[in-house]
Amino acid sequence: MDRSSEIADFLRSRRARITPDRAGLAADGRTRRVPGLRRDEVARLAGMSTEYYTRLEQGRAGTPSPEVVEALVGALQLDPAEREHLTDLLARPTRACRSPIGPQRVRPGLYLMLQTLEHVPAFVIGRRTDVLAANRLARAVLTDFDALPATQRNLARYYLLNPDARDRVADWAQIAAETVAMLRLEAGRHPHDRRLADLVGELTLRSPEFTTWWNDHRVLRRTHGSKHYRHPVVGDLHFTYEALQPAGDPDQTLCVYTAEPGSATAESLRLLSSWAMPVPQEHTPSAESR
Repeated sequence: MDRSSEIADFLRSRRARITPDRAGLAADGRTRRVPGLRRDEVARLAGMSTEYYTRLEQGRAGTPSPEVVEALVGALQLDPAEREHLTDLLARPTRACRSPIGPQRVRPGLYLMLQTLEHVPAFVIGRRTDVLAANRLARAVLTDFDALPATQRNLARYYLLNPDARDRVADWAQIAAETVAMLRLEAGRHPHDRRLADLVGELTLRSPEFTTWWNDHRVLRRTHGSKHYRHPVVGDLHFTYEALQPAGDPDQTLCVYTAEPGSATAESLRLLSSWAMPVPQEHTPSAESR
């Protein structure tokens, strides 16, 4: 990922979405050739010179102070995920961030907790939206990630490239676009992650919608929300979800889907749990016992 280009594209996309009225600026009578704020207007709102803001937007201003970053956050009305992304983009590259990123593992305690959540779908995602572990109901509601090769167990790849996902995810376009925004946030944090770059390249080539969403420069960190699935066996499933980061590992997220007690979805989950229950292997008597 080219750091200067990413900074420029992100800042331009953020100022393009804010009108002068929204920013509290009075009309100045000048013809506006581009949507949103001009560079000098952003600079004025952030309390810096137009020259300095221009250098920032071009990736030529070095590493700005936290005060400068916060001024930009206020001027561009950035949300917490956008603030995090801007901070990542403007941070000075270090040798550590250029080091190869090794494979992730779910620690035993977290894996055990995942398996004890047997009445609701739950899974752990890591960098690049890789699915690191999923319980039985999560595999039944989404797809059987355990049956896939390890390199294919990825939420973005499932939503964007698996034809079944378009039928199973009721609000597919919204969820797929949000997942792309999650990858954007990842790209800012790990700009030299080769596997992430390969995933972006694959999605660019194979998903018709991916490039448009990627070029929006939207970023998102999921914390909670709702999901609606259409399951081929039990029908519509409506969930609320919580996305929790385990202490000590900010690159892993435990996602838990829940249903209102007594709801149609809760009953459907009970049926789905029975349907997805492994069939016990019948014992075949040995020749000696016959």
